[in-house]
Amino acid sequence: MKKIVYIPILLLLLAGLRSGFYFKGAVLDFYNNAAKNLEHIQQGDFGIIVSMATKNIFTPPPLNIGGQENNAVFVKANIIAQTNIQRFNNGNFPPLMENAKLSAAARAKAEDMFKNQYFEHISPSGVDPGTLVKSFGYEYIVSGENLILGNFADEKELVQAWMDSPGHRANILHNRFTEIGVAVVKGIYQGRSAWISVQEFGLPLSVCPEPPVSAKQKIENNKITLTELEAQINTKRQEINNTNPRSSQYNAKVDEYNNLVAQYNQLANSTKDLIVNYNSQINAFNECVVGN
Repeated sequence: MKKIVYIPILLLLLAGLRSGFYFKGAVLDFYNNAAKNLEHIQQGDFGIIVSMATKNIFTPPPLNIGGQENNAVFVKANIIAQTNIQRFNNGNFPPLMENAKLSAAARAKAEDMFKNQYFEHISPSGVDPGTLVKSFGYEYIVSGENLILGNFADEKELVQAWMDSPGHRANILHNRFTEIGVAVVKGIYQGRSAWISVQEFGLPLSVCPEPPVSAKQKIENNKITLTELEAQINTKRQEINNTNPRSSQYNAKVDEYNNLVAQYNQLANSTKDLIVNYNSQINAFNECVVGN
């Protein structure tokens, strides 16, 4: 919006008064034009964060391999290592870093399946993988879960079984996952000794910083102040209209009016900048969430 220089306007006002007339219409237009240009501040919408609507959880059907019981011992670190070898060999994807919260969720899942004798992504109590990892404090943008049950010779064979299944392979090679949690637990399932291994994958919400809540609150507070200033300006304008231009009070009211207008426009301009910046931050967050 065009910047207004107040001193020349006041000089013109003084000149107008000396010649017997006052450029009241021009001064009032100063506010009216500003108000029209700033309608979007009062009525416009903010950008909308899309993270809640775009969260995805990838859960291929659980994999029951069977196999003969043996004395093999499995270590979660080796499963993570074999997973990352597959990522390197099948697209040179960055290695997944272990996240303690995801590993805790994976272990809780494995133990719960043995305890309650089920082998599904959703527990009998209705807890799905997304709810599970969130219950351990893991906020995510994208998440996935691989389940496998059976007996294996070693960790390499276990991970290869997942790789031979298209859905589980897709989770292991997913280009958006950056973190992993793993558990491998031995127990009795339907009367047979077997291992259950769980992989919890995730892209944490922290990689996409959200605009601070305080930014939107500041904009809302400014809008309230602008509304209050608008009411004061309208009141002062009415006082000017009802005051004789040649009275001693007239110039004082004009000065008060122009001071209010200056406050209004300064705050309005800064609020417009805040809105532009806030929406820009939201757009950047949304692009990060959807992977653009």
